[in-house]
Amino acid sequence: MAGLVLTENHMSDYDAVGICEGFVEAESRDQVLEAWQHLAKTGLAWRLQGWFGRTADILINEGLIEG
Repeated sequence: MAGLVLTENHMSDYDAVGICEGFVEAESRDQVLEAWQHLAKTGLAWRLQGWFGRTADILINEGLIEG
């Protein structure tokens, strides 16, 4: 499996979506939260399928990521 594509210590949109969707294996729980944080920060969570935005909202409301 190829490694994650990181630019300036940030993951790519593709890798973030892949980790959240499950087709890219995360190395840790923190990396999963980093992926969700990326989707929230970039706004992708609300431009993709509905469950991405709903899940991001839950993680924000639980204080696990920032909105």
